[in-house]
Amino acid sequence: MPLNYINAPQLNSAYIENVWNTLPASIRPTLILPNPALSQRFGCEITIASETFQHTGSFKFRAAYNLLSSIPHPHVIAASSGNFGQAVAYSSKLLGKTCTVVMPNTSARVKIEAVLAHGGEVDLIDVHQISRAQRVAQLLAARPEAFQAQAYDDYRVVVGNSTLGQEILAAGPFDTVIVPVGGGGLASALVVARDHLKSSTTIIGAEPIPGNDAARSLRSGTLVRNEEEPVTLADGARTVSLGQLNWEILQHGLKDIIDVSDPLIIQAVRHYFLSANLKVEPTGALTLGAIIAQPERFAGQRVCCIVSGGNVDPDLYGQVLSDQNE
Repeated sequence: MPLNYINAPQLNSAYIENVWNTLPASIRPTLILPNPALSQRFGCEITIASETFQHTGSFKFRAAYNLLSSIPHPHVIAASSGNFGQAVAYSSKLLGKTCTVVMPNTSARVKIEAVLAHGGEVDLIDVHQISRAQRVAQLLAARPEAFQAQAYDDYRVVVGNSTLGQEILAAGPFDTVIVPVGGGGLASALVVARDHLKSSTTIIGAEPIPGNDAARSLRSGTLVRNEEEPVTLADGARTVSLGQLNWEILQHGLKDIIDVSDPLIIQAVRHYFLSANLKVEPTGALTLGAIIAQPERFAGQRVCCIVSGGNVDPDLYGQVLSDQNE
């Protein structure tokens, strides 16, 4: 697919190269970790690309810092289930800005506390009473000078995240890269990185079954939405729909999206802990969950599983590790 996007003409090769040449000074390289134990168990050569050690514990810092460093606004308003909010709060702190993060009251407590610890203001909502978008609109009306930071539907977010794709593809070769899908900010970034580098690597998404709007969109050829935020352990994928820019990229750039049940997410979290000594949040475990769901599909392949983050409440993590649903 050519780098020519109707919804973001700024997303071009020159801009990508500029970000790739400058952003790495502010981010931590991803951990590239081949795993023989998982490879033997599932019959393919598995390499983990873990963003659990990235600033704020997820890939979202790449996007937030790239976005916020490009704007003059002193105050930022964002909506997030947690990881993007943390990244916005920490980026704001580094860049001398302030921020308000709208978060569902069901967000992981560790993520709420992290936003506060970085100096951000948290605005908790009941998503059954008011949507994230509606609450952000209210806050922007009260503070028209503020900037709305989109978690995924922004070319600067996509290209910030594409630095992860650059690192992964340089560490290959891989036959397939599996990426978690929520709003599409990371998955579309992987596609952009692959296309920019003219790589032949296949990119497959992994999405929780309760919120499989992206999978249904890909299969139908048209963007569809969930009626409400889905209920799933994968809190980073509790999105209503893909962003418009993300859909424009993904409908042509993804080979497929695999639906992953919450029980398989639990299995994947446990495998990462037991086989890699790696703490992974449920959304980050979607990629291994996709292999567990369809092991025959990846047989004999060189597969990179992206672990998007490691921010999870201790109580939930303990429950997941003790779950014996094998």
